[in-house]
Amino acid sequence: MRFARRGASGSERPIVEIDGHPYLVPAELGDLDGRFFAEGGLERLAGIDPQTLVAFDPESSERWAPPLAQPGKVVCIGLNYRDHAAETGAALPAEPVVFMKDPSTVVGPFDDVLIPRGSVKTDWEVELGVVIGRTARYLDSTESAAACIAGYVLSHDVSEREFQLERGGQWDKGKSCETFNPCGPWFVPAFEVPDPQALRLWASVNGEMRQDGSTADMVFPVLEVVRYLSQFMVLRPGDLINTGTPAGVGLGMPEPRYLRDGDVVELGIDGLGTARQRMVQA
Repeated sequence: MRFARRGASGSERPIVEIDGHPYLVPAELGDLDGRFFAEGGLERLAGIDPQTLVAFDPESSERWAPPLAQPGKVVCIGLNYRDHAAETGAALPAEPVVFMKDPSTVVGPFDDVLIPRGSVKTDWEVELGVVIGRTARYLDSTESAAACIAGYVLSHDVSEREFQLERGGQWDKGKSCETFNPCGPWFVPAFEVPDPQALRLWASVNGEMRQDGSTADMVFPVLEVVRYLSQFMVLRPGDLINTGTPAGVGLGMPEPRYLRDGDVVELGIDGLGTARQRMVQA
């Protein structure tokens, strides 16, 4: 079982795929948002008879929307892969590096990404996104953290490095530009992902492979990230956590290389699908 949302912005419809066949999520369950997760939408659909659902055309040309309706917040973890920290010359952090991203940056997996006005260092970052399914506060173990995870998505944490690192203040302004978090195509429930620390993730730019890593290389594994964050903020159903990126970003190249108008980024994670975004000057 996996989920998507299809349709133009503002007219998205949630879809559930069961045994390879797509269906509309029943209207009474609402959209794929915090309320859906908090009120047991996943559990209700896990045991449903597909014959009671309305089929969705698998050949539909409708836009692939982000698989989550706008999250309440997007929390990000920096320098969370050993090889990425090494390529940027940073020491491994003793505790997770935490920053926030404007939730309105979340767009569909095939939507255009806008290069901000004045940007000269827009960069790519493929990431495993964690979707919260139950309220998490002051969790006392990774086991309790696991119970709060609804599932996983492919997330693209687009970054503007000059805004992030050279313009003073915090990282957020290099992370929160319009369209800077393509997401999807699929939301996959946690029970369909046996081990989130055994997933290959990759990204290419204009057909050249740039990132090719594994979530096994995380400094702080997924469950520890969720447990840790719950000590400092309340995580609520529908929130998204971007868990860091492996080596191969533009910033880390011997001669740094960044995205320009017309460039195409393709990325993917085992079991979560692939995405493709074209860069367009804002």
